[in-house]
Amino acid sequence: MHNRDVARFALVALRGYPGRTTLMLIAMAIGVAAVVVLTSLGEGARRYVSDEFSSLGTNLLIVIPGRSETAGVNPTTLMGETPRDLTLDDALALTRSYSVRRIAPLNVGSTDVNWHGKQREVTVIGTNHEMLAIRHWELSQGKFLPDSDLDVATPVCVIGSKIRSELFGAKRAIGEWLRLGDRRFRVIGIMGSAGRSIGVDVQETIMIPVASAQQLFNTPSLFRILVEAKSRAAIEPVKRFIVDTLQERHQGEKDVTVITQDAVLATFDRIFSALTYAVGGIAAISLFVAGILIMNVMLVAVSQRTAEIGLLKALGAAPKQIVVLFLSEAFLLSLLGTVAGLVLGEFASLLIRKAFPVLPAQAPLWAVLTAILVALLTGLLFSLLPARRAARLDPVLALSRR
Repeated sequence: MHNRDVARFALVALRGYPGRTTLMLIAMAIGVAAVVVLTSLGEGARRYVSDEFSSLGTNLLIVIPGRSETAGVNPTTLMGETPRDLTLDDALALTRSYSVRRIAPLNVGSTDVNWHGKQREVTVIGTNHEMLAIRHWELSQGKFLPDSDLDVATPVCVIGSKIRSELFGAKRAIGEWLRLGDRRFRVIGIMGSAGRSIGVDVQETIMIPVASAQQLFNTPSLFRILVEAKSRAAIEPVKRFIVDTLQERHQGEKDVTVITQDAVLATFDRIFSALTYAVGGIAAISLFVAGILIMNVMLVAVSQRTAEIGLLKALGAAPKQIVVLFLSEAFLLSLLGTVAGLVLGEFASLLIRKAFPVLPAQAPLWAVLTAILVALLTGLLFSLLPARRAARLDPVLALSRR
């Protein structure tokens, strides 16, 4: 038999039993679609985290008070204490390296904002003028915090667009005075729509000079220090410089943790890659379930088509040709189910992207290729037993349906 005859025979056989064919197509399509959808969710989560970290800025290092190696459960941890606080002088000391482009100290707190009787709770970020460049934020109006000494507590602020809308409405906000806690600040700028990053919605925050934040929250310490290296190659030298400088300033104690953006991103990348592989593997189990269904249905088909098989053997078809015919039927069935599953999975991924635009749910190429390969191999392997059983039938007994 020619390849064209084999394909035509398989197609006619599938058409002859529409209920059975539809059942197996659905099983295979669901398995492939599950792999595509679940891996697209895992890959989408990985890309989302990667994009969010990219918005933090390039060549970024984050200095955190306290050592990660000693972050176990102990009384000081429970009380929220660290061996030594970070200070403005510590931040200034980190500017003495040629490889450091800029630094931005951070204080974060929450308080009430008032303007002409309108009040709401807001997150307040104390920082300096370099924060805008480090985090790649944008202004929609006015200007950012002044370029002054870190210890100068200037009563000015930059507000998010949502804060501006809620407090001022259609009125002009630039130049107005508002009250944060027990202090008054003059609005000099409004953040743009692109000012977003992990953990902080800049549109709902108010930024003030770091010294003003220390006075407002009555604390001499810093929450974090952001350090930007001049190049990617300078990240590790800058990290060593930060650790050595602060160790010298803190009486020989290594009591800070320096996190690089690449290290954090690599950690999340490994986590979400493992998650993608895991959910893909779980979804692939459904393909084996579909394969078992194909095997069981085709075993039944062999008993239903004994006369047909007997006629083929009586006409001179060899056992090997019978096996080829059944395997071709299973391959065509698996191929059609795989195509349907890919279409269904891509459509579901599209719906996810439409419903959650921030999540780039797109199945990776390796997952799609693996789903196709596993589906086709599963269909062939699980149809091998029915095909061999059909090939061993005696033509005389088969023609008499025995």
